[in-house]
Amino acid sequence: MSQVSVTQLFEENKEKLCLQWGESPPVIDRQLENHLITHTTQELIGHLNFVHPNWIQVLNQTSVKYLEQLDDFSLQKKLGQLAKSQLTCLIITDGAPIPYAIKQFTSEQSIPLICSKIASLEIIWRLQTYLARVLAPVISRHGVLLDVLGMGVMITGESGIGKSELALELISRGHGLVADDVVELRRIGPETLEGKCPPLLRDFLEVRGLGMLNIRTIFGETAIRRHKNMKLIVHLEKSADHKKNTYERLPLGNLDEVILNVSIRKVTIPVDAGRNLAVLVEAAVRNYVLQLRGIDSTQEFVRRHEFAMNKHALENQDDSSAEE
Repeated sequence: MSQVSVTQLFEENKEKLCLQWGESPPVIDRQLENHLITHTTQELIGHLNFVHPNWIQVLNQTSVKYLEQLDDFSLQKKLGQLAKSQLTCLIITDGAPIPYAIKQFTSEQSIPLICSKIASLEIIWRLQTYLARVLAPVISRHGVLLDVLGMGVMITGESGIGKSELALELISRGHGLVADDVVELRRIGPETLEGKCPPLLRDFLEVRGLGMLNIRTIFGETAIRRHKNMKLIVHLEKSADHKKNTYERLPLGNLDEVILNVSIRKVTIPVDAGRNLAVLVEAAVRNYVLQLRGIDSTQEFVRRHEFAMNKHALENQDDSSAEE
């Protein structure tokens, strides 16, 4: 479950957005939780709205002036609507003054109050991006995530098959490590999965016989990536097991794996003595890049053979007609 507290939101954005507490830090630190947000029609953040209140209500100069023009009865009625909603916090922007009624309301309801001199549209735009990332659906997968030729590639396979050794060879060839053993995947867009490493494992790669290697210390800063969008899965499979499975030598269709409702291209590579897996992974990445550009080597090979077979058939037909 993904969640973020108002205090975390404040601390991680206070410098960029010039955030300040309205009165003092909240006594009760409210939480925004992904599973609650996705099961309601309530918007995450937006300008002050009494009809469909947002989880985070943003008040600009216009909103403050509107509230100041209301009589006490109307104002209390409006604030009562906010109290009944799932309001997480209020943000007053544009350097607008804090109305006394708002101070009193947030104090009575224990609702965090934040102020900023930055324009409301800038606040909403930046916090929407921030919240979309921290509240994105998340899942953990076993494998090694690497940056290979600029593409996020996750190497999977059963324990002991050689994932970390392959990752070490790829790193030595100039590629980058994102995460080893545990890969945290977040769906940050409709078709985008971002992979990160848990803080406890960051920079480390476990290799059997060598133990834990600090990749940043051994290979330098350029060998580490903080995060990477995953585009390709390379699954390692023992050669004997691979032969037992029914597979096409020239697969005409693509194999995909669905993670968090996002379809990711998957390639299976048999592991056997003498095979240079690092070269095969690089070739798989280059081949996938070509497919994204509309160049499919397998289909091109099939079309070439079909053309040759049709040409040969026509030549035989012409020879038969000539003999008759």
